[in-house]
Amino acid sequence: MTAFEDRAPPAGASPVPAALPADGRLLRIRVALFLAGFATFSLIYCTQPILPELSQAFSVSPAASSLALSMTTGALAIAILCAGAISESFGRRGLMFVSMIAAAILNLVAAITVEWHLLLAVRTLEGLVLGGVPAVAMAYLAEEMPKERLGAAMGLYVGGTALGGMSGRVLIGILTQHSDWRTALGAMAVLDLLIAIAFVFLLPASRNFVRRPGLGLGFHLKAWGAHLRHPALPLLFATGFLSMGAFVTVYNYAGFRLIAPPYDLDQSQIGLIFLAYLFGMVASPTAGFLADRFGRAGVVALGAVGMLAGLAITLMAPLAVIIVGVVLLTIGFFTVHAVASGWVGRLAEANKSHAASLYLLAYYAGSSIMGSMGGWFWHADGWPGVVVFSGGMAALILAIAGWLALSRRG
Repeated sequence: MTAFEDRAPPAGASPVPAALPADGRLLRIRVALFLAGFATFSLIYCTQPILPELSQAFSVSPAASSLALSMTTGALAIAILCAGAISESFGRRGLMFVSMIAAAILNLVAAITVEWHLLLAVRTLEGLVLGGVPAVAMAYLAEEMPKERLGAAMGLYVGGTALGGMSGRVLIGILTQHSDWRTALGAMAVLDLLIAIAFVFLLPASRNFVRRPGLGLGFHLKAWGAHLRHPALPLLFATGFLSMGAFVTVYNYAGFRLIAPPYDLDQSQIGLIFLAYLFGMVASPTAGFLADRFGRAGVVALGAVGMLAGLAITLMAPLAVIIVGVVLLTIGFFTVHAVASGWVGRLAEANKSHAASLYLLAYYAGSSIMGSMGGWFWHADGWPGVVVFSGGMAALILAIAGWLALSRRG
């Protein structure tokens, strides 16, 4: 057995209870998964603030430039299904580590690529290998954390994704302004290689994971099918799709709005807009705590209202007001995502990695599909078109939360 493998009870044995040891095991889990969230999202979204740069460097349209992100998240959505299934046989920790290392190396390759379609191919591969982190991380938390701590732990993991997403965008914007986008992508890759090494030394081996080698396709199809027939889980999958779709659409095209008159912001200034993620970092664990204490549907609804309010505010002209709107949207999004993702782990009584993979399939499909579709609305009607498109998705989330509250699910 290598240092990267999960230790598991023998077949047929009962899982070891998720106790709360004094040696800081739970703290190490939280910190390691926080780092995993950081690395994953910084690699996924490091191209988002430089979409205008890519549009200019490769002579492609704004909608086409968004493929540098959408191809990554689209491939990630597909890979997550496979990664969740593979982890049932090969373990959680090793798969996450290999995925992080491979993705960081591919980001280095993207930094030196000089042909547009080759860049898209590398970014697609990056999404494929990153599939080994998000679904597996959610399953690991659902297995290893006591139920009464799961909401807060999932919120902290999502907070790590917020920090990674923010850092990737802010640092890339600043480095691009003072050097170039290639240097920026390379620097982010090196940072995430170091984070992957720290992650594997911090994360304890699983105690409650039971390795199930040799599982066939039929088993996985049956597991996914059972989750899709659940009365509430498909609505949570839809929530992930809609929330991420609205969120990514706003951030994809905000740069194109702010780099043009009357704002004329440079890359560093546009990157600083992503400091709004700091509020997401606070909102995620707070939302998880509130959901554990007061109920999940109401907190999801509150997040959806925050998204709608933020979108409406961005229609105003002053830059400071636009930033306030983006902050509200960000808080609302991370509130919805933190609660919905933790809710999936709570409702899925068996095959939790399959449920997590379906949620994240929908989540990243929303980023890929709706993020690119938002380009049509940007082209047709500018920023008001983006707001209408994203606002419609937020309104659907609010309706789903209302139904879940009335049906008293979760």
